[in-house]
Amino acid sequence: MKKNAIVGQSGGPTAVINASLYGVVYEALNREDVIGTIYGMINGIEGFLNENLMDMKPLEANGELELIKTTPGSYLGSCRYKLPEDLTDAVYPQLFEKFEKYNIGYFFYIGGNDSMDTVSKLSRYAETVNSEIRFIGIPKTIDNDLVLTDHTPGFGSAAKYVASTVREIAIDASVYDNKKSVTIVEIMGRHAGWLAAASVLARKFEGDNPVLIYLPEVPFDVDKFLAKVKDLLNKKSSIVIAVSEGIKLADGRYVCELGSVGDYVDAFGHKQLQGTATYLANFLAAECGCKTRAVELSTLQRSASHMASRVDIDEAFMVGGAAVKAADEGDTGKMVVIDRVSDDPYMAATGIYDVHRIANEEKLVPREWMNKDATNVTKDFVDYIKPLIQGDYQPIMVNGMPRHLVLNLKKGRKR
Repeated sequence: MKKNAIVGQSGGPTAVINASLYGVVYEALNREDVIGTIYGMINGIEGFLNENLMDMKPLEANGELELIKTTPGSYLGSCRYKLPEDLTDAVYPQLFEKFEKYNIGYFFYIGGNDSMDTVSKLSRYAETVNSEIRFIGIPKTIDNDLVLTDHTPGFGSAAKYVASTVREIAIDASVYDNKKSVTIVEIMGRHAGWLAAASVLARKFEGDNPVLIYLPEVPFDVDKFLAKVKDLLNKKSSIVIAVSEGIKLADGRYVCELGSVGDYVDAFGHKQLQGTATYLANFLAAECGCKTRAVELSTLQRSASHMASRVDIDEAFMVGGAAVKAADEGDTGKMVVIDRVSDDPYMAATGIYDVHRIANEEKLVPREWMNKDATNVTKDFVDYIKPLIQGDYQPIMVNGMPRHLVLNLKKGRKR
């Protein structure tokens, strides 16, 4: 008897998260001999608890499935719902009763670290009740902080956007050669600085902007920062600095906490980070007496599908399909990873690893990929990231605007 599949998305979106969803649905539809209905969880595991789901097959019949590939955001909606650590909690039998109700045999979850935590817990609970459901995680995060994978889908496109935008900001800031100015660009990255480090690609020559790059892997020293900026202002008029939102002082405080910041904390205990660039810009204005500007790229980094990397979209599609193949072959409690096969020419393939070794771990930028005083990144980092931003993937355009496929999450209808 055929079993049904269910797929969901969780955590913050990326420009290519829906390409992975497309990969899951596309591959599952090609395995109709073993997979019946393909359900989509609306708003992730939290939505599934409320039995909020949809049949994905009509999207293919309506010719709309292809549009998902270049649609930003999470088509199925998202959540930040944390499953209990205690596997005897009542929520687990509730979930598995619903899995049985919908004849689910294959569970796919697209997300980052917290989503892999969900896959890990569900697969461990399944073992305790002898469930044959196969649970597979599909990587997604612009932060690139999942371990055991060379990189994550979503990172390449976000890196391309960051580098391109910082380049444009630097050119804009350079037009007044007779006026001293400092621009601080705040880039996403709570504990891992991969995305801020990508701003190095904005440089076209030695000494070009961004002249300084600060990552959260190394404690931030305000006094040394000020001395660096003052020295640079004596040499050039326009300075652009890239900082991760999560840079911290040696005592563990986030730099953004030195200014005014909200107290919001999500279900996974993550404090909302914002205002790092604003604090540093105000600090420099007071200390240096020059014009300063703070630019916070915010959610633009993860939603700019118009600047998606073709490599990133292709790999997001690839890991989605590989997840279905792995589940069909009997894998469970695993996450699909990307293995770099070759640097020149760049080639990658999928692998499959134990999700329990991935969940709740973080991959940081190696210290050896930063310079001595941790204000820059090395050529090794540049060589690592360059292949991931290559190529373009233009969306379908209608009247000069990209056409996207968006679901009305409250009513389960497209709009």
